[in-house]
Amino acid sequence: MKLGSLKTGGRDGSLIVVSRDLKRAVTAQGIAATLQAAMDNWANAAPRLNALYEDLHAGRADGAFDLDENQLAAPLPRGYEFVDGSAYLPHVERVRKARGAEVPETFYTDPLMYQATSAGFLGPHDDVVVPSEDYGIDLEAEVVVMTDDVPMAVTPEQAAGHIQLIGLVNDVSLRGLIPAELAKGFGFLQSKPRSALSPVFVTPDELGDAWHDSKLHLPMRTWINGKWFGQAECGQDMQFSFAQLVAHAARTRPLTAGTLVGSGTIANQDTARGASCLAEQRTVEKLRDGEPTTPFLKFGDRVRIEITDAEGRSIFGAIDQAIAALR
Repeated sequence: MKLGSLKTGGRDGSLIVVSRDLKRAVTAQGIAATLQAAMDNWANAAPRLNALYEDLHAGRADGAFDLDENQLAAPLPRGYEFVDGSAYLPHVERVRKARGAEVPETFYTDPLMYQATSAGFLGPHDDVVVPSEDYGIDLEAEVVVMTDDVPMAVTPEQAAGHIQLIGLVNDVSLRGLIPAELAKGFGFLQSKPRSALSPVFVTPDELGDAWHDSKLHLPMRTWINGKWFGQAECGQDMQFSFAQLVAHAARTRPLTAGTLVGSGTIANQDTARGASCLAEQRTVEKLRDGEPTTPFLKFGDRVRIEITDAEGRSIFGAIDQAIAALR
């Protein structure tokens, strides 16, 4: 099934069930008012939501309406926890090589992960508002999963059973602020503003054979100002599966229902597939030409992120948003 949230209903939106073709929807009132409420009682809510999903496709859902994606909030407008990994080592290897640094051996056995911003997610068509272009505005096209309650110290095999929904995220980065923050040795803060989520999140069964081994095996398509930017394959060159990432995050603490776990920027060894963030593209240019030539995003630029199935149909809907100045 596919789930989204309307901007009505206050800060946490109103949960809706969305048709497979993303054209029709019905509110989930009576089952769960919000996605967080559904996740809090997932074992009970999921079968009822799935029955409503079937009714929607059969034309039996009362109150069904045509979906306008511009009315959508993020599926989870605000959450308790978002942890973001860096599971694609080609990205890590290139960035470190560009600055003359080796990749530590532990990077191949222990995932990189940080605590990201979860207090508010942008809707799929909301502007990315930034105080200054000088901050080095960058997109990061990623896959993200949502869990139910995950016990502490689960194994990856156990963690796989706690992955309930999959979606996309534009994990916005301000590259000009990152070096100074990391130099302090205490992680990201100002350099990681709010991220945007895809119009809908979907259950693993919606992905069919494209979801196996706790990885999504489809290309991540990105465009900047309508121009093709990349289509990196999500299932290739992913060093750590989502089950491993979830288990890593839960090693010393349980994860509450509704926790989001990100893949990190999608990147492949084959650079002909393009990139999923500007920092990656600029690194490729530096290694190849000596200097990067692709600029970071400017006010008025537009970013589009989408994954389609083998027939070209959008699965999660598109993140399609403009970069805007703070006013």
